[in-house]
Amino acid sequence: MSDDHTHVQEFFGARAADWDSRFPDDGPAYAAAVAELGLREGDRVLDAGCGTGRALPPLRAAVGRSGVVLGADLTPAMLQAAVRAGRDREGQLLLADVAALPLRLESLDAVFGAGLIAHLPRPEANLRELARVVRPGGTLALFHPIGRAALAARQGRRITPDDLRAEPNLRPLLAGSGWRMTSYADEEARFLALAVRED
Repeated sequence: MSDDHTHVQEFFGARAADWDSRFPDDGPAYAAAVAELGLREGDRVLDAGCGTGRALPPLRAAVGRSGVVLGADLTPAMLQAAVRAGRDREGQLLLADVAALPLRLESLDAVFGAGLIAHLPRPEANLRELARVVRPGGTLALFHPIGRAALAARQGRRITPDDLRAEPNLRPLLAGSGWRMTSYADEEARFLALAVRED
């Protein structure tokens, strides 16, 4: 396992047990972001880097019981917290690296990634892997329940020009990975970038 994987697992593993209690008010922001994906009954969607599975209930509500909801995460403790919260009833949980998903080519309609991009060791290649599993015309949502400035303040740091989530950086990164950005919002209360899988 690479050092990147070990670092991510150590970081999130140590925080998994109380993750939901640290951010108890994020539910409506997740639901609103999922709504913007434009999912339909019967769609197939992946929550990439699902953590404790907070997006799984709104994803399930969006695709209905005939749809497929998957949650993939690299950290066993996060998936265990998702099970304790009962979110495994809303979708199938996979212990998997989003850099090498155990999914067929073009098998999904959409991918939701909350807080994902900052933890990708090779962002362009990793986003290309997400594009591989989504059908042409399918969608990607990169989300965070607070904006970049608020997140930086919470973490005691400043936003730097090389921040991957800055629109001038994210748009070409997505374009080079098989995605076309269709909307971008970086507000106090949320960050949300939507993209469509190119043909």
